[in-house]
Amino acid sequence: MVQKRVNKGDAEAIYFLGGAYYGGELGLVKNVPRAIELWTEAAELGSLDAQGINHWQQAAMKGHVRSRVILGDAEASEENYKLAVQHWMISAKMGDEESLKNIKDMFKDGEATKAQYAEALLGYRDAVEEMKSPQREEAKRLGI
Repeated sequence: MVQKRVNKGDAEAIYFLGGAYYGGELGLVKNVPRAIELWTEAAELGSLDAQGINHWQQAAMKGHVRSRVILGDAEASEENYKLAVQHWMISAKMGDEESLKNIKDMFKDGEATKAQYAEALLGYRDAVEEMKSPQREEAKRLGI
């Protein structure tokens, strides 16, 4: 049924199929490049969801932390917890405290492993340590 809608150029069906490829769902093998290709097509056809996801993915791949967090949030809202944790692991290791909290919550709910939470904690700690500088500490002291 989805394929019929895709063949007719239905932007939302194309977006949906992209999500299935991204997560390896509906019996499809996970294929992120194919997912991005489908989302790009859906965005060109006017799917607002695809346009947002496409921009966030592009930004995340270029190191934009907040986009990575948003992608994790989007996956969690679709109950794709494994992918959500993967996104948040990356952003936690870049020093994002919200991502670390999300992984902790997923661990408490049984959706992330103890090893994943430990890895996120260590990565977060390392990122925060790496970002420390006398200038930043002085700015923090001054409330800037």
